Amino acid sequence: MSLRLVVVGLILTTMMALGMIAWRLSAPPVQVIAQTQVHTQVKPLTETYLVAAHVLPAGTLTRATDITTRSAPVGKVPAGAILDTPFARASIEGALIRTYTDAGAAIVSANVLRPRDRGFLAAVLPPGMRAVSIPVDQVSGVAGLIWPGDHVDVMLTELFSGSKDNRVPAGHQVMTETVLYNARVIAVDQAIVQGAPPNAAVTGKVAHTVTLEVDARDAQRLNVAENLGRLSLAIRAVDTSAVPQAQPRGSVFASDVTPALAISAGGPSPGAGHNVEVIQGDQRTEVHFP
Repeated sequence: MSLRLVVVGLILTTMMALGMIAWRLSAPPVQVIAQTQVHTQVKPLTETYLVAAHVLPAGTLTRATDITTRSAPVGKVPAGAILDTPFARASIEGALIRTYTDAGAAIVSANVLRPRDRGFLAAVLPPGMRAVSIPVDQVSGVAGLIWPGDHVDVMLTELFSGSKDNRVPAGHQVMTETVLYNARVIAVDQAIVQGAPPNAAVTGKVAHTVTLEVDARDAQRLNVAENLGRLSLAIRAVDTSAVPQAQPRGSVFASDVTPALAISAGGPSPGAGHNVEVIQGDQRTEVHFP
């Protein structure tokens, strides 16, 4: 009887031992569980907001290159900072920065005056300056590539025909001259100033009006020039601090561009030279200058 009990006890003990072994083999290792928990931890949520890509002095009209982004955990974003969205980026291009903003500092709503905001033009203009709008098309407006903050030259092209009795030489019937140098663009298209949706500037639509910052005298010159001929714009380089301002070079006539017009009008052909009559007392001598 005791032998049976011993055998049964051994069998039970063996079964329990085998069960413990099977349980341990089926359970995941403690180290693997810890690693799984580390990888499944939720990362803290962040928000991306707009900051100055470089120093923006007061009065700056922002461009895409003036703005970059920075991320921060939710709740740590500076108060009033503009969150990065396509809508926000479109609305801030061409906006006025009211006060000095250091590089990397957040662009806050209170420090931005957008083109659609009331009083935008008055805030942009320095004392004594004027805002003058001129009409442009795809060609004269540089294919729609002009933005607020750009600096441009304004060129006037005139056509002269003369009367039947006093015809203008062919080489002088078309003339171009620069009537305004280094004017700042403060608005593009009348619709932007008057309150169009801020994403209207990125639809690729060619502008019809460009508004320039000029003094009172140049405002008068532009109004006269607009009635004389066709105005067109030429964009100047972004950084002109090391380059002296271009001085007027006078008018450029058609014959300056193509000498063939002077020849067709009866002028001297290239290489023909000129004859000059030299008078010495009663003697007259013709001298040829090549």
